[in-house]
Amino acid sequence: MACEQWREKLDLYVDGELAPAEEAALRAHLQGCSGCAADALDRVQLKRSVQMAGKRYEPSAQLRAKIAKTIAKAVPETSAKSSGWGWRIVFVPAVLVLIFTLAANFYVKRERSARERVYSELADLHVATLASATPVDVISSDKHTVKPWFQGKIPFTFNLPELQGSEFTLVGGRVTYLEQTPGAHLIYQVRKHEISVFIFPERGLETPSLPAGPVNALSFNTESWTQNGLRYFVVGDASADDIAALSKLLRDAG
Repeated sequence: MACEQWREKLDLYVDGELAPAEEAALRAHLQGCSGCAADALDRVQLKRSVQMAGKRYEPSAQLRAKIAKTIAKAVPETSAKSSGWGWRIVFVPAVLVLIFTLAANFYVKRERSARERVYSELADLHVATLASATPVDVISSDKHTVKPWFQGKIPFTFNLPELQGSEFTLVGGRVTYLEQTPGAHLIYQVRKHEISVFIFPERGLETPSLPAGPVNALSFNTESWTQNGLRYFVVGDASADDIAALSKLLRDAG
């Protein structure tokens, strides 16, 4: 297929909306075509720039407090005095319930939005890495080569599982960043599917508490958990069972 036809599908690829067969074929093309790979990376960077721009207008806790004070001041003192304590007993609790309801809804929406941004950014990192001509900086299927390579490059250490007897193969790794926090990005393969494993220090992340267990994000199966002060994310287009199997190997190794 000509490059022009592949470029028509890059937006779908970046958003994780291609059928598995087409996605695998396009990925293979990107690994051999620097022009299309550069176009794919441009699309990922544009998508991330738009997401980052949206963060600038996220309502802050100060704004929420200001709204609460404004509502509280809206209770007219003259009306309160003329109506007596009975009016206050009915109205003031109603205002408090309204304030707490608004605050709770704001918090829930903010947490959900933050979680969606995290998984979206990880999906973008996964796609951008696989679209790159050099997806990993250390190439090896030997964990005893890959793990030491990260020493001095990230502020923590981690364990990798033994893969003998499993269907997984370690491809290699590279240093990556989430919320300006450095971490490890490992690539595994299973039956021609690539899976990204991200590891970050839990303390360095400003993300809200993310739910443990499997999550479907942007057509990718993902799983996340915290262990020994580290946050693990497993992202890929492999089946949910494969994601769960690799996650179990990593948890047992950790």
